[in-house]
Amino acid sequence: MAIIEAGNGIVTHINVFTTTPERQQALVDSLAETVRAASEVPGWISASIHRSFDGRQVVNYVQFESHDAAQRVTRHLLAGGYIQRNTQLGTVTPGQYEVVHTLSNTDN
Repeated sequence: MAIIEAGNGIVTHINVFTTTPERQQALVDSLAETVRAASEVPGWISASIHRSFDGRQVVNYVQFESHDAAQRVTRHLLAGGYIQRNTQLGTVTPGQYEVVHTLSNTDN
């Protein structure tokens, strides 16, 4: 389960893929396989895959216990060809983040 709270040290990767409507489901399927492989690496926490209604974007929200864990997962996925396959299905804008503020309807 995704943990979204400020100040907990969790590292979040948010990868925004641009694709075509014809390739969107293939990219979603490929990312689902990728996160299953990533989940085998110690330090991986969670992943959530989102697709746009227009078929042109897929967003992958992934969490790790630390920067070291994120690097271990990335090396594992590169060695297995997962990242290369995903980038054949869409162009990616990757980013690494920390949560600095949250608000929900249960905070009142």
